[in-house]
Amino acid sequence: MAARASWKGHLKVGDLVCGVGLYTAVSTSDRISFNIINRKTGHRVERQFVDSETGKAVERDDQVKGYQLDSGEYIVIEGEEIAGVMPESDKVLNVQNFVPYNEINKLYFDKPYYLAPVGGDDEEALGLIVRAMRDQKVAAIAEAVLFRRNRTVLIRPQDDYVIATTLSFDYEVRKPDAVFKDIPDMKFDKEMLELAGHIIGTKKGSFVPQEYEDRYEMALSELVKAKIEGRELPKQKPKPQGKVIDLMDALRQSAKMSTKPRAGKGASATDSGQTKAS
Repeated sequence: MAARASWKGHLKVGDLVCGVGLYTAVSTSDRISFNIINRKTGHRVERQFVDSETGKAVERDDQVKGYQLDSGEYIVIEGEEIAGVMPESDKVLNVQNFVPYNEINKLYFDKPYYLAPVGGDDEEALGLIVRAMRDQKVAAIAEAVLFRRNRTVLIRPQDDYVIATTLSFDYEVRKPDAVFKDIPDMKFDKEMLELAGHIIGTKKGSFVPQEYEDRYEMALSELVKAKIEGRELPKQKPKPQGKVIDLMDALRQSAKMSTKPRAGKGASATDSGQTKAS
């Protein structure tokens, strides 16, 4: 089945315009999901909104959004009032500027999409833009209204494909000062640094996504399968408690363990299921 675009519109760079689509690059739809059921009847449970004071159910037409004041009271915000301030979509990814890709703080990355031309006539225009971006090692910063909100979007070539990543706004990214301000500057002696460097050196490799498994999802799958087949449920083995030891002793012990031969890792990662742009 051909991939369906989550959004279709136009990419605009100055006077150059081409039709593009955004395709979801990361999805959790294949994860195991559960419904809430009544243990006594086996029937599915429906959620219901109730008044926090009276405990009575509130009908959908009486459910409105409210902003809580410091006093604890609420200002009611009607649905049409919210709709009135929503940005109007013109279906355009309007490129504002180009920036060196290595200058972008990845902390701002939100959700990735594949960006691809929607028609044969658009392939050449998008391919030209992407080729020029790759040659100059830059990414495009664009603005658009996506899914009823204005968004900043980072557009960048990757291999033969194009990735469009929505970016978090600055007010959404928490500053690190509150976390790191009380951590003092630390000094380490030469032996400690050499041991730490040795451990890192023995564990160097390539990022191969296929080698990392979602063990929780696999355990859930096995649990469901066992229940269906009426088998004894799998039991998790308790992990041994770690000992609190001196940092230098831990480094020396880790260095000894890292010298043991390990099974070879797989080849470099390759992207799969991506939508080729040009």
